[in-house]
Amino acid sequence: MPPKERVAYFYDGDVGSVYFGPNHPMKPHRLCMTHHLVLSYELHKKMEIYRPHKAYPVELAQFHSADYVEFLHRITPDTQHLFTKELVKYNMGEDCPVFENLFEFCQIYAGGTIDAAHRLNNQICDIAINWSGGLHHAKKCEASGFCYINDLVLGILELLKHHARVLYVDIDVHHGDGVEEAFYFTDRLQCTNEEMKGTCR
Repeated sequence: MPPKERVAYFYDGDVGSVYFGPNHPMKPHRLCMTHHLVLSYELHKKMEIYRPHKAYPVELAQFHSADYVEFLHRITPDTQHLFTKELVKYNMGEDCPVFENLFEFCQIYAGGTIDAAHRLNNQICDIAINWSGGLHHAKKCEASGFCYINDLVLGILELLKHHARVLYVDIDVHHGDGVEEAFYFTDRLQCTNEEMKGTCR
C-alpha cells in the first residue's frame, strides 16, 4: 500500500473580507465559501491546515520592483487622489481598483504561496494548496487583470532554490502572461497553459 500523501492547506479568513467594488467580477468572499465546503465535506481532517504568514515587502520585492511594492503599501482609498500619476504608472484603475486592506490582501495570498513552496522544498508535504493564490497577470512593475502581486512567480522562485527546473501548469481560463513574461528569458520554467491547449515556452 503506497504511503499516504501529506497535504498542506493554507487559509486565512481575512482574504475573504476584501471588496473590489459593487460591479467588479473579483469576489474574494468565494474563498470563504470554498473553505466552508472543505469543512462541510470534512476534507480538513485529511490535511494539515496552516495560516500563511503575511509576506514582507522584501519578499515581494524578490520579483516586483521596490517602488511598486512601496506604492501598494502606501495607497488607500482615502489617499489615492494624491497619487494620480502613480495610479496610471502602475496600471491601477477599473480592473485593479484601490480598496481597503489592499496590501494586506496581497501579503496574505503571496505569503500562502511562498509558504507552500517552502514546505514542498523541504519535503514537509507532498501537495500544497493555497486557494487564495494564482494571481498570474501581475507584472514586475504594475498591476494587471485583477492581480497586484504575482504570487506564482514568487512561489516558483522559491522552488527554483532547490530544483533545477519547474513545471508550471496554468488551468485558468485566461493566459498566465505575468508568469510567462517573468521567466521568458530562462529555460528553468516549463510553462503550460491549458486554455491555449499548448505550451507557452
